[in-house]
Amino acid sequence: MHQDTDPPLLPSEDITPVTNDADRNPALAATAPPPTPSPAVGGDDAGRDAVGSVLRRRGQQPISWRRNLYAIFAAQLMAIMAFSMRSPFLPFFLSDLGLHTLSQQQLWSGIVNAGGAAVMAVAAPIWGNLADRKGRRPMLLRAQFAAFCTIGLMGFAVAPWQILGLRMVEGALTGTVTAATALVAATVPKERLGYGLGLIQTAIFSGAAIGPLVGGVLADQIGFRPTFWAASCMMLTGGLITLFLVREQFVPHVKTEDEAPPVSAWKLLMTPLLLGMTLTMFMIRGAEGAVQPIMSLYIEQLSGMASNASTLAGLVLGILGVTSAISSIFLGRLGDKRGYRSILMICALGAGLIYLPMAAAQAWWHMFILQAVFGVFAGGMIPSANALVAQGTPPDRRGVVYGMMATATSIGGVVGPLMGSFIAAGFGARMTFLLTGAMLLSLVAILFVTQRRHHAAPDREIVDAVIGD
Repeated sequence: MHQDTDPPLLPSEDITPVTNDADRNPALAATAPPPTPSPAVGGDDAGRDAVGSVLRRRGQQPISWRRNLYAIFAAQLMAIMAFSMRSPFLPFFLSDLGLHTLSQQQLWSGIVNAGGAAVMAVAAPIWGNLADRKGRRPMLLRAQFAAFCTIGLMGFAVAPWQILGLRMVEGALTGTVTAATALVAATVPKERLGYGLGLIQTAIFSGAAIGPLVGGVLADQIGFRPTFWAASCMMLTGGLITLFLVREQFVPHVKTEDEAPPVSAWKLLMTPLLLGMTLTMFMIRGAEGAVQPIMSLYIEQLSGMASNASTLAGLVLGILGVTSAISSIFLGRLGDKRGYRSILMICALGAGLIYLPMAAAQAWWHMFILQAVFGVFAGGMIPSANALVAQGTPPDRRGVVYGMMATATSIGGVVGPLMGSFIAAGFGARMTFLLTGAMLLSLVAILFVTQRRHHAAPDREIVDAVIGD
């Protein structure tokens, strides 16, 4: 989400793309000398993926990092569309399951969102640690096919507690964003890291744009339950793309006798850089989660039309994804050139300021415009934060660190919906938007403080010693 002007903390021997003439021109491949194969275990490449790099495995064809990236983009687009198709109509579906008052729908919408996030907060580091030992592609497949099952089963629910239970199972077994991010961070050349992570964020925002619109229209036209099943099929499509098109040549790290013990993930997270990113992920997800359970109900109140409320909510949520998808590509490239941290701070400031007038909206199209502007800033935050995390983490520890970042995100996903739902039920939806804007503005101050400590504190030596400067 932001870019930084500090020198990158990634090791100089990290994965780099092949740039020799044979790779640029296949006609020269016959005369080009064969690349030196990497050792099967140990060595500089242990624990890393050979994707479009000189780290080719003996007897195996090199993997194009671009093909992998675009396949992950398509799979993640399908996954986020499937997840977000439920957002516009979930509160109304809960009404069909027996929750008839507005306060009940607001409260249960928050509980359902928080329940899944709470379980994910516990499960994410476990999956992240397993990814560092077994590879990132299996983790992405696990998340996608588990979500295919849970989303489909929601179409058969007959009580609110069943939706809650399935969301908790979903939180334990899924997490496609973390898995895809870790896979891209491990396989994209470091000089294209901002572009790669920005492209994945574009998939996330694009899915978040298309999904609510498609889900809202389908819910109004064919009903809630068939829409769940359509979303499940879309998730299956993403899983099949990963299964057949994404490749990984993962070699687990093998510790040598003279190798220093790895720095623990907790110690890395306590450095100013990663501590700031942890708080950033927590607050971004908390702000998003605070308004998500009440957005559809808020749009229904502003529009005064119940018959097409799902469609209008899909439009408002969808425009956010459109503008975020566009800005994430531009700001990701800008971050590669100008620095991720500055992009993050500017975007956090703009996002906080644009949330405040949402509390004074008088018509649904006011929210449409404000959400569109908010999306421009939102598109720069998460890619910049993920790029800074990759810069501050050794390659063989990125899986577990991204998993712990997912825990921070999930905790925000617990606190945000509960806070937003309780505030909306007690003080009205407008107060929720005011407090969410204040939360994002406080993030700017946190980033400023952690940036200063990152430059001054001796903790930076921990990262430099492990990663190289």
